Amino acid sequence: MTESTGREAVTAVWRIESARIVGALARYTGDFALAEDLAQEALAEALVNWPRDGVPRNPAGWLLTVGRRRAIDAFRRRAARDDRYAVLARELGEGGALSGGAPAGAGGEDDDVLWDPDRIDDDVLALMFVSCHPVLAREARVALTLRVVGGLTSDEIARGFLVPTATVQARITRAKKTLGAARVPFAVPSAAERAERLGSVLSVIYLIFTEGSSASSGVS
Repeated sequence: MTESTGREAVTAVWRIESARIVGALARYTGDFALAEDLAQEALAEALVNWPRDGVPRNPAGWLLTVGRRRAIDAFRRRAARDDRYAVLARELGEGGALSGGAPAGAGGEDDDVLWDPDRIDDDVLALMFVSCHPVLAREARVALTLRVVGGLTSDEIARGFLVPTATVQARITRAKKTLGAARVPFAVPSAAERAERLGSVLSVIYLIFTEGSSASSGVS
């Protein structure tokens, strides 16, 4: 397989499966922003490995496994940091000196399967409602939806809406920080809340299909 063919395969799989991958990782981690970062790390690894080793038999599962492993690494680093903070706090409380010892173990892995066919559609629906949350500005909702649900790059989104790539990247970064600060849960809203928030989702879809599709160099 040539490098260009491998990259094309990664792009094709990402366009089809990215929303499900981000959604599954968000359900697993409980952290929307972390899930999107983990998915991007998996994508970057695929761009290196697939052109060299060939496309795996289950491409989406491969990406999800890599994202899950990155999540476990992040959990371990966080647990080690928290353990160290606890030791420092205890020693400071006792008036002791800083030990500088190695942090305690971070615990075992969670072997639950992420790719649950019965939950995929719910994950994508939850992803849509999170991306279109009213706490975000309209432009941020559009950019985030195209990124995490549509699987588009910042460059593609920028071309579609005729704005600089840096502007799109800033909107996405601010959106993830805003969602985190507001502690927006990754879940499909209740029926009553869905009714209240449906207008926000529909307005984003409308903008994507009007402004985006009418741009002279828009995203296909």
